[in-house]
Amino acid sequence: MYTTEQITAALSRIGMEYDPDAAPTPELLSDIQFAMATHVPYENLDIVAGIPLSLDYGALYDKIVVRHRGGYCFEINGFLGELLRSLGYKVSELMARYLRGETEIPMRRHRVIIAEASDGTRWICDAGIGQAAFKRPLPFEDGVETTVCGETYRLGREPFFGWVISDWHKGAWRRFYSFTEEIQLNIDYVMPSFWCEHAPESPFRDEPALSIKTEEGRITVDGDMFRIWHGETPFEKKIGDDGERAEIYRKYFGIEL
Repeated sequence: MYTTEQITAALSRIGMEYDPDAAPTPELLSDIQFAMATHVPYENLDIVAGIPLSLDYGALYDKIVVRHRGGYCFEINGFLGELLRSLGYKVSELMARYLRGETEIPMRRHRVIIAEASDGTRWICDAGIGQAAFKRPLPFEDGVETTVCGETYRLGREPFFGWVISDWHKGAWRRFYSFTEEIQLNIDYVMPSFWCEHAPESPFRDEPALSIKTEEGRITVDGDMFRIWHGETPFEKKIGDDGERAEIYRKYFGIEL
């Protein structure tokens, strides 16, 4: 659990104030996930640089709050889960298969949070995806469709995958990711994260990938391409040199390297 001082600093990091008397409501949960998604960037810069990652909750606090960095799903959702526990939410963490764009069944290598609020409702929380993703929690209810910031998602069940989140894309439902309800401990994410850091076929190792959500879309860097997304067609430009890259990292993602 994070201390009162750490909670205060963590919420300040995402533009919120800590109210020690606030109940762990669905509304507060929604605001926290949205603030995380719009303030803490998805980024793999340490992986590309060969700097080992730590999933220790203290190390995650140091990286995200003290050093004003981001991370990828094992880091961001790990930090978010511990922050929510510290605020009084009942938190379970699960492992997921990321299905969007896949032609074969992928390994489980995504960290997902289920948070139970003070009214007993359960919510799927996720601030650790660089692509288009729900910016506020989804109700953990079979068959429910939810529209978040203009994007529509549906939760359902399939025999093999278990729970499947789909997004409405170009007139059809598209599988986004799936998960089962086997509870994971923080240590259970160490091995898949190590694979993401070191395996030759890992998609996280080759080039910088950064993303931060906005109300209207998201802002991304993929290798040498900088994009601002508002809908399906982004503004994009090629990054010219290291100076321009450093300025983009600072201005849009709050990262000083």
